Amino acid sequence: MTLFSKGRYTARVAETAADIRTAQHLRYRAFMDGRDPAGLEQDAFDSVCTHILIEQTATGRAVCCFRILPLSHGAEIGRSYSAQFYELSALERFDGPMVEMGRFCIDPDEGDPDILRVAWAALTRYVDDNRVEMLFGCSSFKGTDAETYLDAFAMLKERHLAPRRWLPRVKAPGVFRFAQKLRRRKPDAKQAMLRMPPLLRTYLMMGGWVSDHAVVDRKLNTLHVFTGLEIRAIPPARQRLLRGTAQ
Repeated sequence: MTLFSKGRYTARVAETAADIRTAQHLRYRAFMDGRDPAGLEQDAFDSVCTHILIEQTATGRAVCCFRILPLSHGAEIGRSYSAQFYELSALERFDGPMVEMGRFCIDPDEGDPDILRVAWAALTRYVDDNRVEMLFGCSSFKGTDAETYLDAFAMLKERHLAPRRWLPRVKAPGVFRFAQKLRRRKPDAKQAMLRMPPLLRTYLMMGGWVSDHAVVDRKLNTLHVFTGLEIRAIPPARQRLLRGTAQ
């Protein structure tokens, strides 16, 4: 099923086992620097999620993918992938429909910013069609060396921490408590934005917020922060831009 098509790219729902393997192979290349032509990155959540592929319209080649897990309300958040790594009991009180977006990645050989725009347009359509009230997930920094991202983490600490009523608590054994460790550090804004992952930058521009710590994920060789976005909190001008892109 096609969700959105514009310019060189089409976003569609994965419909077959082969489609899901395509997404898993793209994830393997993006997250694990995989060179095995048959390599796959997969887990148990693949069977309960809806997978979205962004493809070149002319060739059908997948250049981006992500998966979504819809939840009726916050009481179901324990079913999410993120709940493995973060203590999310505060979000159990959220009373509207939620969607976890995960395993977002773009082909490492691609650099066209329109790929990210098409992905967000497809997600915007899904959010509107299903009256979703919160998006959440894990936003990843490549590698596990926190020193590389100190300015980015300092900016998150200074401007983008979750509201106290939703703040995730520590659950994973390996974390970098950046809000605590960097409380006196003032971020270099230019360096912070250079180091900020593109997906996370987009969340933040829309009013998204993050956990006060990053989880060290050695399986995927990433540091990730829990990221939440309340749809009604997106600034009106940004909402108009997103919906205009999704037309």
